[in-house]
Amino acid sequence: MSAALRLGTRRSLLATTQSGHVADMLRALGHEVELVEIVTEGDVSTASLASLGGVGVFASALRQALHRGEIDLAVHSLKDLPTTPEDGLVVAAVPPREDPRDALVARDGLTLGELPAGAVVGTGSPRRRAQLAALGLGLTFQDLRGNVDSRIGRVRSGELDAVVLARAGLSRLGRADEITESLDPIQVLPAPGQGALAVECRADDDAVRALLARIDDADTRACVEAERALLARLEAGCAAPVGALAEVVEGVDGPELSLRAVASATDGSSDVRRSLTGAVADAADLGRRLADLLIDDGAAGLIAAARPDAAVAADEPTRPSGVPSGAGGQQPPAAFAASADHPTAEESAQ
Repeated sequence: MSAALRLGTRRSLLATTQSGHVADMLRALGHEVELVEIVTEGDVSTASLASLGGVGVFASALRQALHRGEIDLAVHSLKDLPTTPEDGLVVAAVPPREDPRDALVARDGLTLGELPAGAVVGTGSPRRRAQLAALGLGLTFQDLRGNVDSRIGRVRSGELDAVVLARAGLSRLGRADEITESLDPIQVLPAPGQGALAVECRADDDAVRALLARIDDADTRACVEAERALLARLEAGCAAPVGALAEVVEGVDGPELSLRAVASATDGSSDVRRSLTGAVADAADLGRRLADLLIDDGAAGLIAAARPDAAVAADEPTRPSGVPSGAGGQQPPAAFAASADHPTAEESAQ
């Protein structure tokens, strides 16, 4: 290990703030840490995340720097990582999670229920748009990219009535006081992994892996493993409105994992919601089992229909490849199956 740990980070204010938080955790353990800023395609392009491909748009440049040995570790917003592991790299730490809920920042301090019919809400997330539309509040939506300042600025200028952001990002930036409502997951489930950070390093770097294990939070890791296993099982592509949230709760026989998830039509006209509890130690299996329940209820058709190139009608009983077929289950078309490692298209953690 070098004298100073080289920590790779995106250069945005939120990314450097998040990376600084991890750096401070490592410094508290007695290690010197140097932040190395890396520019990613997602930072320089103004195109929508779905059009950029969704997958790894914010992670690929950091991962390439790790492979080249230019940095020793990288910090990602966990929801930006594809669910398929990267060869030669490992997520060695998942620090304690921030509040995973979505947050509304609206004009005049309004809450979601107080926004008038026709109010314009800015969000680049199909997941958020679908779940908000399903509430039947008569809202309209505008696609949105950019950093926190630019997004909130469009509310302050009167161009938008509200924007929806990850509460975790606002909290990390010290801007939680601008939130007019934290959205209840009963109404809007967050993206899988939202609010959590992933600290990645080379798989063969035993010294760094051992160090990062000291800042890993077991409960957070179990929660995000369940959420991401569900996402992987669903083979949710870059346009799929899928939300999931796992929590460690007190059960009859001790702590257990509670997982809730939703798959929606892009216009919010229909959705499938299910929940399941299980052992904390079986987090990934819990995620896969809940995904199977969603699929049995029609989630695969909703996800397939959300893809621009979908060849499957939303009401066709498809099932992602690798998932055992039940009565009437079918295999999906190649275009659907090819998206197995895609995370849901989400706005960046900004």
